[in-house]
Amino acid sequence: MATGVIIRTTPIPASDLFSQTVLAISDTVNAAKDVVIQKENFKKFSTYLEILKELLELNVDHSKSLENALQTINREIKVAKHLALECRHRNKIYILITCRKIVKLLEGSTKEIGRALSLIPLTSLDVSLDIKNQVIKLSKDMLDAVYWVTAAEDVVVKKIELGIQGRDFDRSRANQLLVHIAEAIGISPEQSELKKEFEEFKREVEDATLRKDLAEDVQMEQIITLLEKADATTSLDEKKKKYFETRNALGRQPLEPLQSFYCPITQAVMVDPVETTSGRTFERSAIEKCFAEGNNLCPLTMVPLNTSVIRPNKTLRESIEEWKERNNIINIVSIKPKLQSSEETEMLQSLSKLQDICTERELHREWMTMEDYIPVLVGLLSAKNREIRKHALFILFMLAKDSDDNKERISKVDNALESIVHSLARQIDEGKLALQLLLELSRSNVVRDSIGSVHGCILLLVTMLSGDEIQAAKDAQELLENLSFLHQNVIQMAKANYFKPLLHLLSSGPENVRLIMAETFSEIELTDHYKLSMVKDGALRPLLQMLSHGELEMKKVAVKALLQLSDLPQNGLQMIKEGAVGPLFELLYRHSLSSPTLREQVAATIMHLAVSTTLQEADREKVLLLESQEDIFKLFSLISLTGPDIQRSILHTFQALCHSPNGSDIRMKLRQLSAVQVLVQLCEVDVHTVRENAVKLFHCLIEDGDKNTFLEHVGQRCIETLLRIIKTSKDLEEIAAAMGIVSKLPEEPQLNQWLIDAEAVQTIFVCLTDGNKNALHKRQVIENAVGALGRFTVSTNKDWQKIVAEAGLIPVLVHLLVSGTALMKQNAAISLKQFSESSVSLSKPMKKRGIFQCCLAAPEIGCPVHLGICTVESSFCILQANALEPLVRMLGEPDLGPCEASLDALLTLIDDERLQSGSKVLAEANAIVPIIKLLSSPSEKLQEKSLTALERIFRLVEFKLKYGTSAQMPLVEIAQRKNSQMKSLAARVLAQLNVLGQQSSFF
Repeated sequence: MATGVIIRTTPIPASDLFSQTVLAISDTVNAAKDVVIQKENFKKFSTYLEILKELLELNVDHSKSLENALQTINREIKVAKHLALECRHRNKIYILITCRKIVKLLEGSTKEIGRALSLIPLTSLDVSLDIKNQVIKLSKDMLDAVYWVTAAEDVVVKKIELGIQGRDFDRSRANQLLVHIAEAIGISPEQSELKKEFEEFKREVEDATLRKDLAEDVQMEQIITLLEKADATTSLDEKKKKYFETRNALGRQPLEPLQSFYCPITQAVMVDPVETTSGRTFERSAIEKCFAEGNNLCPLTMVPLNTSVIRPNKTLRESIEEWKERNNIINIVSIKPKLQSSEETEMLQSLSKLQDICTERELHREWMTMEDYIPVLVGLLSAKNREIRKHALFILFMLAKDSDDNKERISKVDNALESIVHSLARQIDEGKLALQLLLELSRSNVVRDSIGSVHGCILLLVTMLSGDEIQAAKDAQELLENLSFLHQNVIQMAKANYFKPLLHLLSSGPENVRLIMAETFSEIELTDHYKLSMVKDGALRPLLQMLSHGELEMKKVAVKALLQLSDLPQNGLQMIKEGAVGPLFELLYRHSLSSPTLREQVAATIMHLAVSTTLQEADREKVLLLESQEDIFKLFSLISLTGPDIQRSILHTFQALCHSPNGSDIRMKLRQLSAVQVLVQLCEVDVHTVRENAVKLFHCLIEDGDKNTFLEHVGQRCIETLLRIIKTSKDLEEIAAAMGIVSKLPEEPQLNQWLIDAEAVQTIFVCLTDGNKNALHKRQVIENAVGALGRFTVSTNKDWQKIVAEAGLIPVLVHLLVSGTALMKQNAAISLKQFSESSVSLSKPMKKRGIFQCCLAAPEIGCPVHLGICTVESSFCILQANALEPLVRMLGEPDLGPCEASLDALLTLIDDERLQSGSKVLAEANAIVPIIKLLSSPSEKLQEKSLTALERIFRLVEFKLKYGTSAQMPLVEIAQRKNSQMKSLAARVLAQLNVLGQQSSFF
């Protein structure tokens, strides 16, 4: 476009001048309407002209000065019209490139018109003041007017300028520039559209009739050269033709550089040659360093130089670049056969050189593609030498970055993707290069389809996600995201424990996809870690939505997935909080549901939710599964209407609820519902899982309930059933629960007799002597068995005691005093105490010996407490059973239960007339000091029992003198602080010790 437009004019009469100017304004405004580029600027200019037209259409007296102004205005309007027509009709790329010049011309015409308006002598015109003010304002506005190129236009022009100045304007930059051009001129970035516009631009530039400006002509040729590097402007065949013409014209050996290529200072081939004022050329960095060091003489001629003036030697630089590129072509051609050598050293040297060439410029990589390097490089991925594989991976990565065509070429080579994936599993530096290449390949939609299907690829990528290499982890994540567009890949990722894409599709995918994802989810065996993270990442919401979906298939997969998640207590609580209970119960109660498996899975999920309520943190708000009597009744009633699997789950659900925060309320309501009657019946069924859970729930209900309420449901048949379970079951938990029921049954004579008849004592003996006391459920069996035994050791029924003793259980009880848990020790001590209460009446009096018997046989030794003949089985004597020592030791137990039980057992030795003999035995067993220590026990009951015992023992002077002093301080403390009854008892003992007078007010 010319820098100015010459409009030749001839003098025109004033009357015609007005009409011609108005007409020119109309033509220019109309021409400006169809301008695409610079539209806003022309619109602004047209606004000024419309105002001017209105003023000119007024009836104004003509004058010479007005005519002169109109001549100028007429001329500039025609210039603007010519400019608008060029912008309408010339090629859009050309208009875009010359946008700054157009803006300058338009701005010049605007200011000239404004200046012409300012020269009109308004005072001499016969017009109103308002019109004069309008003219003055229009003149000022046009003189001040500024037009701008758009941001998009400015970006394009700057990129073109940089491209012309620099040497690294490659194909990718040319492609980017074309995209910016398409955006700026308002056409599609499609290759065909860009090609068409570019060809039209070239034709205009080549049309000699349009060339008016030599500088512009040179610039346009440079721009064409830049844009021809783009894919849209030059076809691959055209590029190949041009390359092979150049390549075939070259020799086989690299050319030596000309002497003029070398810098006189560095003696190296120059990269950026510049000319100094002496006319000599040097490398820019070298001569600038000389100037910086204060040396302003030419290194060759020693002539003083103007250090502020250095000019790029473009001709020499282009010659050097041409020489380099020729040699690069020769090297690229010559290296290829060397890569098929068997000599590794030569191959590594060639690959290193090739890598250097390919990283220099994108153009070099284009040449490598044309030389068909890709299959050769893919073949090298199978080399044994790791360094060879690393070079090949990097070069392939560089080639893949350049274009989707190259990505597809790489993927189409046999076993290319498999070889790259194989490198993923090798050492980390090679794996990172392989990952980098795969990530680049995945940016092609065509190649992306194939990557995920390579065996082991997704598993390796997921493994790299959790590696120590931060960048590798980021690349692996991005690659997995690229691959997640295929549902099959998402499934593979989930199976490799990478669930992010699956969760995304589960939440936001269409129904059919959500179904597939949920099904995948439900079929994967998740660890607790992943179950927890899945819920934290939002898996529950879409699954619960599917649970409420109308389609049965959706419900099935949702339930199956929820079942798996719910067996982790944290998840179960979260499911309750998010509203899973209602939809689950709705499904469970739908008897018409065509899928029994679905109801079983629903019941199992509800069971998991119930279990989760038993494991809540103390400081959190309590989460409840069932609250109302109606809900409890409705669920429990279902036991009688369903099959074994659902029965098992419901029974287990209630077991868990019995131990939940509102467990006591649940147990009470179940007892009110006569649940025991149902449970007693279920204890007889043959299905082990149902029977086991029924027994356990029965045990839960009897533990803290009114025992008498169970009498109407527990008959002889039930007793026999429980004993049969204990004898035959292989499940220790079931045995423990059944034995627990026996231990908690009301101690009614009839019940006990049924138990005796069912050989309960012998069964208990087996349970207590069957080893494995430390196994969790075995300990529960023994604890419950010892508790159950207590009902047969009461001193009111010596026949039952005899059965227990003859079964050999007394030594077993003594052994438990030493090796049992706290509860075992407590219950064993209670039974031994009951036995001991019967010893005095069962001990056989010693026969009086005759005079001859005294001489012939050794004298009989009687029991030191009962003063008769005692045995374990006949009189149940705890001394004969060697229980004294462990019972005394239990007085120091930190657990108060065993401690109190052992004290009760020991105190049977000083009952009634046995005070003297019993106290002596206790003293010899070192029991009195521990009893005194119990005066300081936190348990008032223990204090009171020890006080009562000491009051009796200290009646004996011997023991009062020996132990009284050590008892004084705790006795005084009790007398001072405790309730009136204990206070009185303590004072009585202190009086015995002569610490208080017999008439003390303490009494």
